Amino acid sequence: MLYAILCYNDEDTVFAWSKEQEEATMARLIAVQEPLREAGKLGPVARLMPTTAATTLRKGKNEPLVIDGPFAETKEQLLGFYVIDFETLDEAIGFSKELAEANPGVGSYEIRPLYAFRPGTVAT
Repeated sequence: MLYAILCYNDEDTVFAWSKEQEEATMARLIAVQEPLREAGKLGPVARLMPTTAATTLRKGKNEPLVIDGPFAETKEQLLGFYVIDFETLDEAIGFSKELAEANPGVGSYEIRPLYAFRPGTVAT
């Protein structure tokens, strides 16, 4: 089963890290990811640019409205995600706990099963 691990944190804090803090955090995160990469289970991993770079399309009764910025004001922002092939939810939770330990500060990890849609194939 493919799982998305959605990483939330306070972007003002994360984007204010010094170069040394950033490098140390990334080294810890890569160490957590490496066994999954070696096993061929690690899919796309991405860090999103700040919400100030976001554009939102809001759909309503009229024509969609395109606005600058994120969809909603929140204390935490979606900063990135992982796509990983795990056998069980418990494995996904275990990996998320490792990410939480490797990442400084507060935040949360939303774990969601994925449907992968590919033209001409059955969703999995």
